[in-house]
Amino acid sequence: MDYVNTASEEDLEQALLSCLRSLRWARRVAEHRPYPDLDSLLAAVDEAAYDLGWPDLTEALAAESLPTLPPDTYSAAHTALSAAHAAYEARFGHVFVICLDGVSPSETLDRLLEAIRSRLTNDPEEERAVTADELRRLARERLLHALRGAGPQSARGCRPAGAIHH
Repeated sequence: MDYVNTASEEDLEQALLSCLRSLRWARRVAEHRPYPDLDSLLAAVDEAAYDLGWPDLTEALAAESLPTLPPDTYSAAHTALSAAHAAYEARFGHVFVICLDGVSPSETLDRLLEAIRSRLTNDPEEERAVTADELRRLARERLLHALRGAGPQSARGCRPAGAIHH
C-alpha cells in the first residue's frame, strides 16, 4: 500500500494500467489517493469502473488475452474452445473474458465452455454488463496479486497469477 500512496502519479498510473488496462480507469484511481487501506483502494477501483464508458471497456478488453487451458488438455477441447471463442467474438465483437478465481485446473475447461455457451444467449446489452463485471473481477485479482506479491517491486506492476485469468 505504501507504493500506491507514495509513487508519482505517472508511475502509479502506469502500474495501475497494467492491472486495470484502461487509462481512464487507472487515472481515476490514482487521482483519489491517499488510500488508508487495501479495502479503500479496492472500493475505489470498483467505483471508478462503474463510471467507465464502453470505449474505456473496449480499451481494457483489447489488452486481455483469451483464457488458456492447462497444457495436458486434449486437442479436441482446444478445438471446441476455439470454436466457442470465434462464435462469441462474431456475436459480440470482442474477446470473451471470465474470472476463474478459485476454479481448479481440472474444472477449467468445463467452466469455460459452460460460461461461453451460456453467455452466447445474452443480448448485446446484457453481455456488456456481464463483460464489465468480469473485467472488474479480473482487474481486482491482478491488483491483489501485485499488492500481495513478494517485496515492494510487485506493487509496481500487475501480473496475473497464472496463465488462466484468476
